[in-house]
Amino acid sequence: MEPSQWFVEGYNGSALMIKIRETLFEKKRLQHIQIFETESFGKMLVLDGKIQLTERDEAMYHEMLIHVPLFSIENPEKILIIGGGDGGSVREALKHDPAEVLLIEIDRDVYDACKKFIGIDNGALGDGRVSVLFEDGIDFVRNAKEKFDVIIVDGTDPNPVSGSLVMEEFYENCRRITDIFATQSQSPFVQRNYFTEIIENTKKAFEFCSVYINYVPTYPLGLWSYVLASGGSIKAVEPDYEVLKKRWEERRIETKHYNPEVHVASFALPEWLRKQMGEI
Repeated sequence: MEPSQWFVEGYNGSALMIKIRETLFEKKRLQHIQIFETESFGKMLVLDGKIQLTERDEAMYHEMLIHVPLFSIENPEKILIIGGGDGGSVREALKHDPAEVLLIEIDRDVYDACKKFIGIDNGALGDGRVSVLFEDGIDFVRNAKEKFDVIIVDGTDPNPVSGSLVMEEFYENCRRITDIFATQSQSPFVQRNYFTEIIENTKKAFEFCSVYINYVPTYPLGLWSYVLASGGSIKAVEPDYEVLKKRWEERRIETKHYNPEVHVASFALPEWLRKQMGEI
């Protein structure tokens, strides 16, 4: 097999190789966007050399990013999603029947290419409850006057485009306009610097903060982390199984990966990660 028929993503002395059937789309502007048809994972989105999703395992990521914060509160009516131009997060958020979902995406090329070549939103991006603004998330939250029930950050690995989404100022502005916040927080195993920066800055802005973890096969070595934070009178970071089960039964949401048992279990951290958290 020729090397050009394989996509390789490296991280800290290790790598993942995925066999490519064909390149469906490629463009370099704000970011280097590539969409491939793969041998085993369906369509795959890559930004600046980093895998963002594959059709086969994207639900493992999007469902845990979205349903953990949204099942943690009684009535998520107004939801802000920053990043996530592929539409997977919006798709999952709409399952909770909110009144409004606002998506802030900095790169319109990502949004357009994903709608045309991947389509994992399943029509969610065209739903009447969804609004899309193409601007920098940090600028939006800095200037926002309205409040949201939940803010969820579906960002890429910190880079010149998305780096502002891990800054202390960003989290502080998010805290100003919401009491419930969730973000992906990279791999604590092979991306410890990114992980630590996100946790430190989230803790500075929110009164309560917990990390939960999940397995996403095509992310760096499979282990992925997320942050659930809250403030004010809301302490959503401690999962209550009976409450989650009741909401799960009432909302009748269909998933491929998430369920209340997985929700609770994702907050049980292995000892090495508990010690790592204690050092932050």
